[in-house]
Amino acid sequence: MIIEQLSKQPEKEKKRVRLTVAYDGTNYHGWQIQNNGITIESELNRCLTDLLREPVEVIGASRTDSGVHALGNIAVFDTTSRMPAEKISYALNQRLPEDIRIQLSEEVEPDFHPRYCDSEKTYEYRILNRKFPVPTERLYSYFYHYKLDVDKMKEATSYLIGRHDFASFCGSGAQVKTTIRTVTSMDVWRDGDMVTIRISGTGFLYNMVRIISGTLIEIGNGQYPPERMDKILKACDRAVAGPTAPAQGLTLMGIEFF
Repeated sequence: MIIEQLSKQPEKEKKRVRLTVAYDGTNYHGWQIQNNGITIESELNRCLTDLLREPVEVIGASRTDSGVHALGNIAVFDTTSRMPAEKISYALNQRLPEDIRIQLSEEVEPDFHPRYCDSEKTYEYRILNRKFPVPTERLYSYFYHYKLDVDKMKEATSYLIGRHDFASFCGSGAQVKTTIRTVTSMDVWRDGDMVTIRISGTGFLYNMVRIISGTLIEIGNGQYPPERMDKILKACDRAVAGPTAPAQGLTLMGIEFF
């Protein structure tokens, strides 16, 4: 009789919670779970499982690389916990390492998926452009001592805006069905010694932003004219683009869902 009553108990109702996650990527092996080190995803799973007392596995919107930072990456997970979604951020931040912080937690529709929903991601790449390095900036920018011409860099970005085949800016080892992507906006500006490249788009290839940044640096130092960017884009050949800029200069600023 008792077994029969237990079998009739309704299953706990699940809800889907979306997290806006900020982190300093310096001490992590990227976002995605790895066998050889601690990642942002593994820390979120560990702390959420401890907090909610049930196994939790998050789904991330952007799998940032080792050393890359974020102010607004997005993750979702399902839970049967009765804790209000908006309260999870406060409780989770008490358990997470101090270099990972939840900026917002909110309940979303059960079918919301951060990688399959239409969205626009925005990245910034920061270059410390001066004669000598500044130690406090070493983990959050790329130091480059040759003078960069920001106007030429900005002119070169005009060739990249729109829907194109970005094969020239795709890192090796990427497993994608197509290298066609859409860049919705780009800008380059200088504030004192800091040069910032800002790029928004509906999707990015592996290392795409860092390769574009490395190519823009070569144009900014006078190695190539701005119109070289158009030839690189049309070549669809990784070998003709510039180097992959170091990870620490890159930050995922945010993701907007449509």
